[in-house]
Amino acid sequence: MAALKNYFIAFILSYFVAHGYGQSPGSSLSVTVLDGERNKPTPVRIRITDSNGHAAGLPAEVISIMYGRDDKPERYGYQPDSSFYADGFFHLELSPGTYHILLSKGAEYLDQAHAIDLKEGEKREVNFEMHRWMDMNKLGWYSADDHIHIRRSPRENPLILKWVEAEGLNVGVMLQMGDFWTTYFSQYAFGQDGVYKEDMHMLSTGQEEPRTHEIGHTIAMVADDFVRYRNDYYYYDKVFDKVHELNGIMGYAHQGMSFNGFRGMTLDVLAGKVDFLELLQFCVDGGPLLVQNYYHFLDLGYKITATAGSDFPWCGNGPRFGVDGPQWNSRIGNVRFYTYIDGAFEYDSWKESLSAGHTFVSSGPGLLFDINGKLPGDEINLSGQGKVTVHAQAFGNRGQVPLSKLEIIAHGKVVEEVVSGGNTEMLERMNLDFEMEIDKGMWIAARCYAGPTQVAHTTPIYVSIDKNGFYNPETLHDYLALNEKYLQELEYELEAPNERVSQRAWWYKKGLKQRIEDTRKIIDALKSK
Repeated sequence: MAALKNYFIAFILSYFVAHGYGQSPGSSLSVTVLDGERNKPTPVRIRITDSNGHAAGLPAEVISIMYGRDDKPERYGYQPDSSFYADGFFHLELSPGTYHILLSKGAEYLDQAHAIDLKEGEKREVNFEMHRWMDMNKLGWYSADDHIHIRRSPRENPLILKWVEAEGLNVGVMLQMGDFWTTYFSQYAFGQDGVYKEDMHMLSTGQEEPRTHEIGHTIAMVADDFVRYRNDYYYYDKVFDKVHELNGIMGYAHQGMSFNGFRGMTLDVLAGKVDFLELLQFCVDGGPLLVQNYYHFLDLGYKITATAGSDFPWCGNGPRFGVDGPQWNSRIGNVRFYTYIDGAFEYDSWKESLSAGHTFVSSGPGLLFDINGKLPGDEINLSGQGKVTVHAQAFGNRGQVPLSKLEIIAHGKVVEEVVSGGNTEMLERMNLDFEMEIDKGMWIAARCYAGPTQVAHTTPIYVSIDKNGFYNPETLHDYLALNEKYLQELEYELEAPNERVSQRAWWYKKGLKQRIEDTRKIIDALKSK
């Protein structure tokens, strides 16, 4: 109730400020924001503050949607950092003074900062243009955030899509969320029926369900329906199988780090049920890129597509401030993944390429990668030892996304790299082109770094010799021993009943013990490689 009360107080105060009550009459600011390429108004994210750093108010043109953590009505017009979204125009009645305007439109556009001195009685009209420093669409790559929590009906579709467009995203994946006792952030439809698309921007429906403290949070995308087994809640394999039956893909959220996701991955990856891992996110300390679990299961020889998502309205990065004091700082699209589409951008083409693993994740840089012309997610099978041709290219911007390093990773180790080393041209472009000797199967990926917390990483290309797979014999036994440790941790949980409603694995002791036994059989088989 306190959070809701504070929200309404802040909203009422901002309303009066926005409409000029208690201020000197007659001063106003009208702002038009155009897309510099199309010369048309474009949705943008805006933060406007007075000389004291306080939010100057919400304009009538704000694109407002009720949202909040756990489906609570914590916010409406303002974003967590007191920014707001507008569709290319806004107008505010303001007192005379100096105002600071921050404009942004996601990772591929240049951010802008402007100071405006408003005089007594002045009616100022200003125009700004947003300009790209990178256009991945022209290269066939389309951005998505796989982890957005906003309750949605068809009425909200146009508004939510403007938020997605204002963050420079092509796809926003809206996740209906569940836990042991209920669901949140209801979505009105799934699959093709849940798609809302305008031009080059689209909403799709997914689920973060099941999710538990003992074995992690899962995500399903592009399935034809919502899947929930309330009475078999900890049997994740049932959900994975049903999602696949419904033409969807399924994986683990939060890099497999939070809520002991590595335990669930041990059960489900080794059973061959996991399609992707949410590799990039700001939820866990040390993020956004945490590769421990990703490299672990890749080294065991399992294909896993890299995706990324903001977990809006929870996880954020950077300074935290708001209209009513310090706030969380989540932002749609603060991390994203790109999918390559050979042809028109449509739901079916995006779904097909995503399912094939043609992706890279990013919190800023652009990253292209191929081996012998094959894309991330592809397989290359060599008949005997030989050479492959590796190509990688990273894109940055010296003022906003200054590149520092480009790497090629094979079996978790850097095999080739280039660093900027003070070369200003390399702050914006880096290339690696070389021939690589292949004497055993391996997974190979590209990774690059830019400014603080700015990183990109591709899904691997999987190279095998005589179809013998790409697992890593050097780490195999250590990783399998770690999987055994995770199974023992879960066994301990099953023998420790407690009264916490959020921790009920022990209710499913019999079924989970069977899954643990089945997983140990898989581990024994892998040891014989």
